Amino acid sequence: MFERFRTFLEGLTGPTTRIERGDPRVAVIALCIQVMEADGKILASEQRKMRTIIKQHYALDDAALDALVEAGQSAESEAIDFYQFTAEVKRHLSEEQRIELIGMLWEVVYADGERSEMEDHVIWRIADLLGVSGRDRVLKRREVAARIDAEEEGEPRQES
Repeated sequence: MFERFRTFLEGLTGPTTRIERGDPRVAVIALCIQVMEADGKILASEQRKMRTIIKQHYALDDAALDALVEAGQSAESEAIDFYQFTAEVKRHLSEEQRIELIGMLWEVVYADGERSEMEDHVIWRIADLLGVSGRDRVLKRREVAARIDAEEEGEPRQES
């Protein structure tokens, strides 16, 4: 009954940006943050890439994106390991979607132009907990790296 009333009110005032408990998108953002933290520094380029990927993937407006990122940051700051997030993601996403998530995580890794051993390890652990094979994890890494190389080659060179 309350849910129908809330839906009715949202119809009058527009949707809220409240994030529901158990929303797998929160877990996805928390995993992105954990990947960003793996090398000991979170760079603005990584944060921008995460926001761009999440906004496009979930077709969010800025307010919804901000609320989701805030919820993900809060969840990640309280976490002691990857398991709670990977368990949530595994419950809600198909195998194909989990493999795509690994690709998203590689996008975040390569956002700063570098790939560290710690980032490799974190993604390996997350992929393992998600049930994504080593083969699929490596294929996604190679896809992202090849796409980034192709994009860099396609950019006009600046004269010094």
